[in-house]
Amino acid sequence: QVQLVESGGNLVQAGGSLRLSCAASGDTICIDAMAWYRQAPGKERELVAAISYFTYYSDSVKGRFTISRDNAKNTVFLQMNGLKPEDTAVYYCNASPVDRDCSTHEWWGQGTQVTVSS
Repeated sequence: QVQLVESGGNLVQAGGSLRLSCAASGDTICIDAMAWYRQAPGKERELVAAISYFTYYSDSVKGRFTISRDNAKNTVFLQMNGLKPEDTAVYYCNASPVDRDCSTHEWWGQGTQVTVSS
């Protein structure tokens, strides 16, 4: 099993910055890709950024957000710059298993609230 704990969410003014962290523990050797999702009120959860041997960003955050990973500390970060009110959401950390012997499902954190005021 893998446990994911997010931190760093806060209230910030538009144009400001936040850095989210997600610390993984447990069977971290089983983790392949890690990602950040977000879910705004009344909307579906959406993929924001992912990192493995590649990085991926949704069009809505490209150029403003940066995902990075410290494998030695089993931690993934999301640096968010130029925040907009539409970035307001609960941000979730996600980890994918390297194979089905490790797990048949992905792991999720509990979420951290990001609120951007205009």
